[in-house]
Amino acid sequence: MEKQHSTKINRRSFITSSAMAGGGLILSFNWLASCKLTPEEVNELPEEWFKINGFLKIGDNGLVTIMSPNPEGGQNVKTSMPMIVAEELDVDWKDVIVEQAPLDTEAFSFQFLGGSQAIRRGWNGLRTAGASARYMLKEAAAAQWQVPVSEISTESGVLHHRSSGKSVGYGDLASLAAQIPVPEEIKLKEIADFKIIGTSQKNVDGLDIVTGKPFFGIDVQQEDMLIAMIVHPPAFGLQLKSMDGSAAKRMPGIKDVFTVKVLHDDYVRQHFDTCTFLEIVAIVGDSTWEVMNAKKAVEVEWEPFETYTEERVPYGGSQTTLTIPSGLENSTDHGELMEKMAAQKSTQVRKDGDPESAFQNADKVIERTYTAPFLAHNCMEPMNFFAHITNDRAVLKGPLQKPELTEQALSERLGIPVENIDIEMTRLGGGYGRRSYAHWLIEAALISQQVKAPVKLVYSREDDMTGGIYRPTYQAKYRAALDADDNLIAFHVNAGGIPKSPLFANRFPAGAVDNYLAESWSVDSNITIGSFRAPRSNFMASAEQSFLDELAEVAGKDPIAFRLELLDRAKTNPVGKNNDYDPDRYAGVLRLVREKSNWNDTSNGNRGVSAYFCHNSYAAHVLDMEIKDGKPVVEKVICAVDCGIVVNPDAAINLAEGGIVDGIGNALYGELTFKDGVPQKSNFDNYRMIRMSEAPKEIEVHFVESDIDPTGLGEPTFPPIFATVANALYKAKGERFYQQPYLKYLS
Repeated sequence: MEKQHSTKINRRSFITSSAMAGGGLILSFNWLASCKLTPEEVNELPEEWFKINGFLKIGDNGLVTIMSPNPEGGQNVKTSMPMIVAEELDVDWKDVIVEQAPLDTEAFSFQFLGGSQAIRRGWNGLRTAGASARYMLKEAAAAQWQVPVSEISTESGVLHHRSSGKSVGYGDLASLAAQIPVPEEIKLKEIADFKIIGTSQKNVDGLDIVTGKPFFGIDVQQEDMLIAMIVHPPAFGLQLKSMDGSAAKRMPGIKDVFTVKVLHDDYVRQHFDTCTFLEIVAIVGDSTWEVMNAKKAVEVEWEPFETYTEERVPYGGSQTTLTIPSGLENSTDHGELMEKMAAQKSTQVRKDGDPESAFQNADKVIERTYTAPFLAHNCMEPMNFFAHITNDRAVLKGPLQKPELTEQALSERLGIPVENIDIEMTRLGGGYGRRSYAHWLIEAALISQQVKAPVKLVYSREDDMTGGIYRPTYQAKYRAALDADDNLIAFHVNAGGIPKSPLFANRFPAGAVDNYLAESWSVDSNITIGSFRAPRSNFMASAEQSFLDELAEVAGKDPIAFRLELLDRAKTNPVGKNNDYDPDRYAGVLRLVREKSNWNDTSNGNRGVSAYFCHNSYAAHVLDMEIKDGKPVVEKVICAVDCGIVVNPDAAINLAEGGIVDGIGNALYGELTFKDGVPQKSNFDNYRMIRMSEAPKEIEVHFVESDIDPTGLGEPTFPPIFATVANALYKAKGERFYQQPYLKYLS
């Protein structure tokens, strides 16, 4: 249970505490702050909620609205986060209205979808918001009834004074409560008293989704709106040389064809300002079909570019210079480059003990190399955005993961102050990191500015799949030294990628081995990469957990027992002080998945196991597989997760299941290769995605019972499933798989 249930409230964290015109209570915080009310909002039912910087409204009819700035991309924060506020406010869930706020950097902060951070970062703020409002309502009731506030209780949106039998609904005292000073310190509920948190609540958008209500970006329509599409270079390493759009302009419904320069040359890019092709061709017309046809008639000439550098400020880091090399890259060359880099002296990131001596004196040395290709995100909803740019104002609407981090780049490029830019976020039809890099939003804005009309930019599937922002290609070499008794005495990982390394030097089994060495390297590339679900972890888990399975076999030990032995060492006598993980929580998911899968029942056949820590949470999987007609068939996956307190079990199970299915698909099928800079796959006819018939026949998800504050869940189940598949394939086929996608190498 929690040891501390009081939260200090800094008065500066409360921006305002004021009455609504309709007699309601508004609480605004820096982490749950106000937004601008329209007259319609004052007189009608309240609207919108979002995470971190939103605000709580209690209407005079007792209904509650919570606005949250975080984008909703299927992770179901739009349901789970208001549950947290409703819990501490002590209202019935049926009386909560849930909506989504637009971008407002004055009122909100961290308007961000990514890193499995929504519930984790919003937990205390959302609880405090609800608890503070409840306390102020109690103060209002105490003042009206002239009794001590300690005698006031609440239940389901009603205030009670039990000894006198008096009661009143929240709505009746909302105006009075708004005048009560914000408390300096507030007592939060005991976890044991939760009534809403920990119960399954249906997705608040579920009915709208299944009935096809238009609220994805691709659905946006506006009077006089034009459609725009783009043409970008066909290969990485090329840039625009010349364009002739005269033939396209003569085609029916076409308004204009012109070039667009996305960012200024001297612009210092922030982390999510990544853009593959800085100059593109835009085609604008009345309808999607007309624009698609005109796009084929545009005559474009391309040329190679020379190596250049660009300034970049990584997220949370300091300004650095990146080198973008010239040339038309090939996947075959990438493989040779990675082998060459791994053979050279790499950058030492961590060293414990004397690994060199341990390897020299070892009885056995096992060495294995693992590789993974570039991957495309392939969101089901292609990239799109609506923009209407006038002389001094920008109005935009669409699916976006990092809106507040995009606003500055948009302001700089348009020459319009940030305060005159309005970005309304729609529900995302898939994100996975792809919608963090909003160059298409800037493209839409520049196109609208040029044609002086509202525009919806739509990428074709080919535009999206060949336009960059991929998961990098990676390689990891592992070595392990065992003594005569098959004890692990040294561990060495050398990992790198094009163009970034995936290494996490301080993760398991660091801290569990006396002699440990971690080295890293990278190779510059002009192929643009970016965040991909569980960045870096999605590869390192697959390599590390595949290797640990092989080590367990060489040592003659059960693979779960082998991992638990190492984790016990990391707990009782850890090596080093910078270990990222909690060995108790790590071991907990392994024990739970061992129990729930009935691991020791050998009748289950071809079983693989894997576990991993990332995004502050722990996940372990056991997977049962059969080979039918030469193809792997996943019969069942048993999953154990420790993500702290589970707010909404239904949503949590859905997230875990999604990560598992996504990971199996990428492990077996996902791959993007390049020939002379050209992506060799551009649509789903040749980029293999998992199909419904290939998903596991059954998935069980179990959560470790916990009173730890919630940690991440959108990503943690994704990385370990890669190795679970590989380890099950070994049992089924009798051969190890070191290269992804595994199906490509399945004989």
